[in-house]
Amino acid sequence: MSQPMIQAETIAAIATAIVPQQGSVGIVRLSGASAQAIAQQLFHAPGQQPWESHRILYGYVRHPQTQQVIDEALLMLMLAPRSYTREDVVEFHCHGGIMAVQQVLQLCLATGARLAQPGEFTLRAFLNGRLDLTQAEGIADLVGARSPQAAQTALAGIQGKLASAIGSLRQSCLALLAEVEARIDFADDLPPLAEAAVAQQLDQVLAQVRQILATADRGELLRSGLRVAIVGRPNVGKSSLLNAWSRSDRAIVTNLPGTTRDVVESQLVVGGIPIQVLDTAGIRDALDQVEKIGVERSRQAAQSADLVLLTLDAEAGWTPEDAQLYELVRDRPLIWVINKIDLVAPEALSLPPLAEQRVYTAAAQNQGIEALENAILAAVQAGKLAAADWDIAINQRQAAALTQAQTALTQVQATIQAHLPLDFWTIDLRSAIRALGEITGDDLTESMLDQIFSRFCIGK
Repeated sequence: MSQPMIQAETIAAIATAIVPQQGSVGIVRLSGASAQAIAQQLFHAPGQQPWESHRILYGYVRHPQTQQVIDEALLMLMLAPRSYTREDVVEFHCHGGIMAVQQVLQLCLATGARLAQPGEFTLRAFLNGRLDLTQAEGIADLVGARSPQAAQTALAGIQGKLASAIGSLRQSCLALLAEVEARIDFADDLPPLAEAAVAQQLDQVLAQVRQILATADRGELLRSGLRVAIVGRPNVGKSSLLNAWSRSDRAIVTNLPGTTRDVVESQLVVGGIPIQVLDTAGIRDALDQVEKIGVERSRQAAQSADLVLLTLDAEAGWTPEDAQLYELVRDRPLIWVINKIDLVAPEALSLPPLAEQRVYTAAAQNQGIEALENAILAAVQAGKLAAADWDIAINQRQAAALTQAQTALTQVQATIQAHLPLDFWTIDLRSAIRALGEITGDDLTESMLDQIFSRFCIGK
């Protein structure tokens, strides 16, 4: 293991979410060469408590000049290299809320630390070899996870599953490059290059690249979730459907058409996928200015949604207004929701032939919700975003680099088929190796690092 590169500057930040009157504990974190010295100036541990690494001390945070007690706290000391950043790290575990952690942070800054930049703790962990870049991005994904499945996928990234796969591909490309360059440098001393064997290895590498690249949509789905808009005429039961689905009274339900005047949102998780459900105002010719604005927002929500639940009133049957709505959203991924099915006999139900998937519900009776969720998951799977084997799910940056690697490797294949000199092979092999290295951080520029870690929260 390489030695940690302890930074000259010691950084500090609040490492926990700060919400007034909520949260029992707030953490202030320091990392760097002066972290322990700053802590010893600010923290008084009564009795004979030893200042040793990976021990928890009890005591008080005091102002170094006035000796005024700022907070009763715990202190955790983690000396390099056995810390998150592989530098000396100190954490003050204070009372939650705003004032205690803010005052402790200000004392740390006044005693020699500087405020950390977004993601700087994790950046130092990366620079000191504690993490590779895929693991660092996995930490950001875990912090922002919106579903248990998203959290599990992020954890798999932290555990190095993506890094292992990409590292193996990069090593295969490096081995191929070494074989080719050896034939260029020592052509007289080595047997001819087995082009068929190289082509076969390239095929295997490319197949694995494409397999990982296919998880990009899956990763985007887990991170961003699915926007689902409930669309329909007034009084077809859209709000009742939202309430039954979310098991809450998010939307006002009455028998009066036009009750919903704006888009109502609810956050759900279906099959491990975060879903933002939008209950839209009934789309019709508005009777007043407020409803007109709500209808226009509903049209926009329907056009921007990843999936539209076009809701019909089974009792009223198919109407000209339903036909107009269908024309509005027919170019979007669509599921028909035939609601109020409890109010009509099956033989009396009159609907035109509908190509899209149908679901029958009685939202007011909480019926048909499971069938609706299964239909949504089926629509997701039909889009080749199957909710199985979530261990690897790359992000947009990783997908862009992997696409570059795929293009370069495909060009190597074309070069082989064209029987071009070996020097041409090496150009694209190096491009593929460089692109794969960008994913794990083996080949990365400072500007790219800044761009990646600027998306992290300050205390991470």
